[in-house]
Amino acid sequence: MVEHLEKAEIYLSDEEHKARIDKYFEGAYIILASHKKGGLLKCIDTKDKIEILQFQVLPEYQGKGIGKYILKRVISKAKSENKNLIIKVLKENPARYLYEQKGFKIVGEDQFEFCMKFV
Repeated sequence: MVEHLEKAEIYLSDEEHKARIDKYFEGAYIILASHKKGGLLKCIDTKDKIEILQFQVLPEYQGKGIGKYILKRVISKAKSENKNLIIKVLKENPARYLYEQKGFKIVGEDQFEFCMKFV
């Protein structure tokens, strides 16, 4: 993730990275691939929406369908519970195209990120 942050000219100290990890930690899930840590999914799940705060697949597991599988599961959960599904993605992050392929549309943006909603 550091690579994408730095492409966006966002430079975080070690302390800021730790604070980012700790924020909403109760909604964090380790993604396992072949019984090894393969990534992280962090969500806020409220009465009317699920917001994906962090979604990262380690580079050695990218391109193997893991991200698509996890995203499909989150989409299915949001649909079954009739909740909006939101994700913010750094403008420089190519994962944006995966989200678009899966049905997310850009609904807003700021200097660094697109806000996307599953439609």
